[in-house]
Amino acid sequence: MLSALLRRELVTPLRRRRMIVFQIALATLFGLLIAARWPSDGQVALMGARSEEIFHLFSFGLMATLLLLFPVFPATSIVSEKKSGTLGLLLNSPLGPWRIFFGKLIAVLALAGMILAMSFPAAGACYSMGGLSLDQDLGKVYLLFVLVALQYAAIGLLVSSYAQSADSAIRITYGIVLVTSVLTLGPHYFFQGTGGSMADLGETLRCMSPLAALASLSGVEDVGSQGLMTKTDVMGRFTVWSLICTVVASVWTMSRLNHKIFDQSRAAGTMSDDLSTSGRFIRRMFFLVDPQKRSKGIPSFMNPVMVKEFRCRRFGRLHWLLRLVAICAVLSLGLTYATTAGTFDWGVETIGGIMVLMQVALIVLIAPSLSAGLLSVEREHGGWQLLQTTPMSIGRIIRGKLFSAILPLMLVLCATMPGYLVMAYIEPGMALQVRRVLICLALTAVFSMLVSAAVGCFFRRTAAAIATAYAVLLSICCLPLLIWMGRDAPFGHDTVETALSFSSIAAAFSVIQMPGFEHYDLIPTNWWLMGVASLISLLVMPAWAYRISRPQ
Repeated sequence: MLSALLRRELVTPLRRRRMIVFQIALATLFGLLIAARWPSDGQVALMGARSEEIFHLFSFGLMATLLLLFPVFPATSIVSEKKSGTLGLLLNSPLGPWRIFFGKLIAVLALAGMILAMSFPAAGACYSMGGLSLDQDLGKVYLLFVLVALQYAAIGLLVSSYAQSADSAIRITYGIVLVTSVLTLGPHYFFQGTGGSMADLGETLRCMSPLAALASLSGVEDVGSQGLMTKTDVMGRFTVWSLICTVVASVWTMSRLNHKIFDQSRAAGTMSDDLSTSGRFIRRMFFLVDPQKRSKGIPSFMNPVMVKEFRCRRFGRLHWLLRLVAICAVLSLGLTYATTAGTFDWGVETIGGIMVLMQVALIVLIAPSLSAGLLSVEREHGGWQLLQTTPMSIGRIIRGKLFSAILPLMLVLCATMPGYLVMAYIEPGMALQVRRVLICLALTAVFSMLVSAAVGCFFRRTAAAIATAYAVLLSICCLPLLIWMGRDAPFGHDTVETALSFSSIAAAFSVIQMPGFEHYDLIPTNWWLMGVASLISLLVMPAWAYRISRPQ
């Protein structure tokens, strides 16, 4: 029966046409990464320097692919069973919780093995050039990939056991991936070299990131490291963290695989409008926005679709939105403190670059979850037919949906601005740079929202729309940085500048004069590219809405 479960979990995704395209695209991508830096004169260096450069670029490309594409599979594994009603049948079978869990885990890891297998020819090409060893270079890097796949497979299955829909499971899993791989690097870059408990905490959090572990194996200097040397065994610490995280998440998930997983009992609660006058007065004193107060009717001057989106989305409700903005404001104050404390030692440019990276990461995390499912969720649950029966035009429906996504995103963006104001106050000569950075961030928010909405139009399932939007957006923002890693060898200045022009992260880095990006002039080319792409995406959504609104 366990083998039957494995066949079911593997055969179903492998039969889809998109998986064939996926495998061909992976093999092509890895081949292009190697071909881009392959020696053109048929000669290689005796010390294997070119082979190491090619392998470093290939390793980071494979890590980016693994982090972008792999989390979708475990995040939807259990929740899809729950929504389709087959999880109850599995729990009633003689398999037991641990066989069900390991069956799904092995199936997900087999898909990760397929991703790694597509990279073997490219890795073999690097090894054939010399300068690499199987045990020290290839072996350790692929061991890291296996640990990353195992860790995020266990985390994704745990999230899937708690989620109520596939799209929410994908959002949460991608958020965990972003936090553990990128945001954990922030404290180390702020407090490195300062000594004390905060520096030790930053070093510990840094060792939780697979990107830091890969950088330590590749010998690549971290962005923002200030040239400081460290003797920390990042790979060893990450191995311990990854195994502990995998074991805890696995045991936790197995403990949930029983019939209690279907119990969703909640307290009925009491509406504030039904309380006495004194009770309503007390709640009014303690709550800026009372979550238990009945919503008023929709005014005639407001777009009812926008109000509907706000009221049906958790982070669209005003009290949740205020909590999100408050959290972002607190984080911004922390960044402001780090700016004032570290500017005199590091320079405003480095601090600004770290702030830009964290803000863009926050935008990329939130934007697809808000806008990728604007149309697909209606098509999946039958709400589009109901909207068609209303007297509203397609233009008004689309405007309401877009405004419901752009307003929370702009509020979150505005809540993270104080750090830049402090930077402009400390260094008045950077006022123009700060204004340009703010323009880059605003354009990035609009671009991320519109591109995610346009990508989501082509899918009927919300989970597929959100996953594809994350992959497309992260690819546009991050893949040009792989070309930047190969600057001067063999990519020339013009090639790197052209590639970086497509990345909003690189554009903000160049404006703030982040070390390594100060020699690239990406503005206003990046603004024009993002503006044109946003305009095209803005036209795609109403055109697709008109297409699906025609009589079937």
